[in-house]
Amino acid sequence: MFHDLEIDLHPKYNLIYGDNASGKTSLLEAIAYLGRGRSFREQNTKGLVKHDTTDFLLFGKTVSLQKTHKLGLTNGSGGLAVSVNGDHKGGLESLARGLPLQVIDPNIHNLVAGSPEERRKFLDWVVFHVEPSFLNLWRDYRRSLKQRNILLKNNSPIGEVHSWNKGFAKLGESIHLLRSSVFEVLEPSLSQITSNLLGGEVSFMYEKGWHEEAGLDHALIRSETRDINLKSTQVGPHRADINVSFDARTAKKQVSRGQQKLLACAMVLASIEIVQEYTEEPLLLLLDDPSAELDSSSIKKLMDQVVLLGAQVIATSIYFDKSLLPSDVAVFHVEQGKIKKV
Repeated sequence: MFHDLEIDLHPKYNLIYGDNASGKTSLLEAIAYLGRGRSFREQNTKGLVKHDTTDFLLFGKTVSLQKTHKLGLTNGSGGLAVSVNGDHKGGLESLARGLPLQVIDPNIHNLVAGSPEERRKFLDWVVFHVEPSFLNLWRDYRRSLKQRNILLKNNSPIGEVHSWNKGFAKLGESIHLLRSSVFEVLEPSLSQITSNLLGGEVSFMYEKGWHEEAGLDHALIRSETRDINLKSTQVGPHRADINVSFDARTAKKQVSRGQQKLLACAMVLASIEIVQEYTEEPLLLLLDDPSAELDSSSIKKLMDQVVLLGAQVIATSIYFDKSLLPSDVAVFHVEQGKIKKV
């Protein structure tokens, strides 16, 4: 969409407007890519590269009270390469810490309506920023899970599978403890923000991924026959979920799309609130067409809550509607692959 683009953003509120297909979402996508190393809407890297080119290049600078980060990223035919403050070895972790952000887009309802994986990623994003030990622990757990699943898939002797149980269970229990402790801090914010947006009775329940109170090692033994039959490990933190209900109804199946969106938005805003409290720095919130599927009352409640959050906000809209954000806002117009400040 853009051949080249440079933009200086307001430290608090930014509104980007323009017609459909003008490039608004592409701009948000580029900013999000700089903090995540992946797109929030496009799985194939080729779909992100401009026609007749082989790569795309992104640069960004973040400034806060405590630190400044210079971020660089290129991807395409040559693969992904990342630079943070001149260091090329930090990988995606360095991007995520250099530009922590969340996105609310028209598909945000999938955080509630979609698979448990979506909700695990949501919780783990908070844990990643709050608990420094989490990432390495999760990587070790994934390696252990992969090896155990290979043994199951290859019909290896059960003794070989058992040899992985102790270490696997220890890692899984440690991940559960981190998730559980962070969820205890997160849940009050979830409940409060959801109440502000929807009213009604809302509950969020963290499910660790196994039922036995005796521990994951015991759950592995109980699940052994099922693991062998299905050739994969059926218990552990990789099976965790957050159960969301609204007015005693399962939010995943029994509430409207608009209610699902507000529930999901509440989850995102609460996650930002908690991470900001921990890091003592404002985060970045990208809002792609936040008014989609919401009535005027709901969008007002959402934007009021966004303002209270104190994060840096970049929102898109088809219309020049400054009412989406406070009066002190930078407004940009996108048209035919070009952007100008209004």
